[in-house]
Amino acid sequence: MTLEVPLLPMLTAEEQVALDVWSTGVATDDHPVRHARAMLEGRGVLPIAALAEAEPGRRIQAAGIVTHRQRPRTAMGVTFLNLEDETGMLNVIVSKGLWAHARQVARHSPALVVRGMLQRTPEGVIAVLADKLERFDVPSPRSRDFA
Repeated sequence: MTLEVPLLPMLTAEEQVALDVWSTGVATDDHPVRHARAMLEGRGVLPIAALAEAEPGRRIQAAGIVTHRQRPRTAMGVTFLNLEDETGMLNVIVSKGLWAHARQVARHSPALVVRGMLQRTPEGVIAVLADKLERFDVPSPRSRDFA
């Protein structure tokens, strides 16, 4: 008696990255946000790398996986987030008022679409002073959160 192994359908790249993130917490060959880029571009969401060329003081939208959340005691209630997309990392500044208004989304969303004012220091550090946070559903590892 011979057993035939059933042929399973191949995973799509999006399914593969989702399984990688689910099983190991990382995706070494791909990035989950890349698979949502067309939808994000349709909404006017810029890749993080494009913010290096964008005009400071301009209201922009960016999206990515939340890698860190931290609220230092010395920051008077301001929370700092780091977002990562397939092109880079972004610092996000969340005021005490926005954090209170969007607390559930801000604290629990593994990925976010952030709208806010683009800031750039003379040294070239880029940040967004957020005025809106929106949940963004992509496969994401858990963020490292510091109180």
